[in-house]
Amino acid sequence: MEGNVSDAKAHEPRAEKGTSRTNPVTFLRQVIAELRKVVWPTQKQLVTYFIVVMVFVVVMMTLVSLMDLGFGRLVFWAFTGGTN
Repeated sequence: MEGNVSDAKAHEPRAEKGTSRTNPVTFLRQVIAELRKVVWPTQKQLVTYFIVVMVFVVVMMTLVSLMDLGFGRLVFWAFTGGTN
C-alpha cells in the first residue's frame, strides 16, 4: 500500500531542514516560560482533589480485596472438595 510508513522508518528521527539543537540555557528559559503558563490549583482545590483521590483509592482497595478474598475461598473450596 502506498502512504504507509515502514517499521524501519517509523523509528527514525525527523530531519527537518533549518533546525538546530537548542542549547541548555535556551531550553531552561523555555521550560520556565511554560511553567509560568501553568494554572496551579489553590490550596482548597488541592485538599479537595487529595481527599477525592484517597477515597477512590480506599474504595478500590476494598473492592479488590473483597474480590480476592471471595475468589480465594472459591478456589480453595473447589480444590478441597467443598470441605473446610
